[in-house]
Amino acid sequence: MANKLKVGVLGATGMVGQRFVSLLADHPWFEITAVAASASSAGKTYADAVAGRWTLGTPVPGAAAKLVVSDASQIERISSQVDFVFCAVDQTAMGKEAVARLEEDYARAETPLVSNNSAHRWTPDVPMMVPEINPDHAAVIEAQRKRLGTKRGFIAVKPNCSIQSYVPAIHPLMSFGPKQIAVCTYQAISGAGKTFESWPEMIDNVIPFIKGEEEKSEQEPLKIWGRLEGGKIVAATTPALTAQCIRVPVSDGHMAAVFVSFEKKPSREQILSAWKEYAGKPQQLKLPSAPTPFLHYFDDDTRPQTKLDRDAGNGQAISIGRLRPDSAMFDWRFVALSHNTVRGAAGGAVLTAELLTSQGYLSAK
Repeated sequence: MANKLKVGVLGATGMVGQRFVSLLADHPWFEITAVAASASSAGKTYADAVAGRWTLGTPVPGAAAKLVVSDASQIERISSQVDFVFCAVDQTAMGKEAVARLEEDYARAETPLVSNNSAHRWTPDVPMMVPEINPDHAAVIEAQRKRLGTKRGFIAVKPNCSIQSYVPAIHPLMSFGPKQIAVCTYQAISGAGKTFESWPEMIDNVIPFIKGEEEKSEQEPLKIWGRLEGGKIVAATTPALTAQCIRVPVSDGHMAAVFVSFEKKPSREQILSAWKEYAGKPQQLKLPSAPTPFLHYFDDDTRPQTKLDRDAGNGQAISIGRLRPDSAMFDWRFVALSHNTVRGAAGGAVLTAELLTSQGYLSAK
């Protein structure tokens, strides 16, 4: 891309915001020109705002370090500096309704917004995208623009981090008619915005409950597998999903143990072939952040492992293992792994923005 699009990051000082800043530092299509956070960080340089709270293993990118943090509520000011924004504001602190209003205000100000938050995941004309799975859902943006009264402004969102391992693994098998899915997720502490330094209680500990995660894990896949109809996305009604979500003492990486039954039970060879051959629109278009391969299967029964495999494909790939028959209640079972703050958060949003750029929905003002 000859001229990079100017990008802002809302909630840039938080854990996911920091990941956005890091991923965008040398991006071939996008350039960070604005960082924003709460009023308490506004006016500081980005380096000062994250001093003592930078969570990544790499240094603060030099160009971003010099930017002065704006108040995320200053929509007109930030919009004048960017072509579009990523949103990673703290929804727990702000509240879901306040985040929903903020995001829609940016869209109405003709600044497209790609969000990591859940506030608009169930807005019918907002696409909730895994770029390899439902790129066609971007078409609903035109209906959203009509509702908002905008020419270029819109909202697109990414789904919850908990589903990013098993939904990509199941999607290539949809022709076999998955009908029942049971999943147990083992989720890293960074999914709560924490490190072991800030959450020492998680050392040598497991918590068998994560508020809201099980509902998201059961319901969001159905919107992703839904259809466009009458200017909105209508969620699928099948397969039936049930989930348990558990917090485990791991820094990064969400693991899922998955059990699936099918209308037409595939063979092991058919499943492995489907995973190996699957490539989505990002791979076909060779988007900058698209992992190749998207799905990787390990024959080694001890893989995937969070520490060894979460960074596969620069954190964008899905690692799968332990495919074996289940004769008691289901047809097949396996485990899958994704990086929760890359593919499951900032990286998934960046890849979504790349797809939307390739489709013509994001462009220079």
